[in-house]
Amino acid sequence: MQPDVLTGGFADPAPQSARAFRAALQAMAMPGTIHEVSGASAPAPLSAAAAVLLLTLCDRETLLHLAPGHDVQGVRDWVAFHIGAPIVPAGEAMFALGTWEALASHDAYAIGTPEYPDRAATLIVEVASLDGKGARLTGPGIRDEAFLPVPDVAAFRANARRFPLGWDAMLTCGPRLAAIPRSTTVEDITCMSQ
Repeated sequence: MQPDVLTGGFADPAPQSARAFRAALQAMAMPGTIHEVSGASAPAPLSAAAAVLLLTLCDRETLLHLAPGHDVQGVRDWVAFHIGAPIVPAGEAMFALGTWEALASHDAYAIGTPEYPDRAATLIVEVASLDGKGARLTGPGIRDEAFLPVPDVAAFRANARRFPLGWDAMLTCGPRLAAIPRSTTVEDITCMSQ
């Protein structure tokens, strides 16, 4: 285990995790809003926001999938030391972490069941940029419309059609995060203007 995996956790866990949990809840309740979080750092390629989400939302009973590119020894050691979450294949995951491309077959992740729609996976998607530009978002929690750089509009549209089933997504970039729950309608505005 390398020394840098022993650092990067919350210095003051109770208030830091409470602030991070509030930011994650606000992001899910108001899709398209961007929130900054702090207090955690992890080995590359894990962003600060993804590290904060893992520390806040995962524990020893949370089944975590690391996609290729994020499934590296430094990240595995950091997760083992700070969280203890078991690393599992995609189909078993409660949370999955990686770039959109590395998360691969998005149909592999749990979407819940009619009896238990809450048993769906949450994808933590590392993106290159996170700003208020890109695809148009509408739906619950959005006053009129919001905009985010959605990595694959067609996949998010197909996911929303399964509602109340479907996975939820948290987008992370540096210290910033935003959410696209399964209830959100995503539209490619470049196609709409043609």
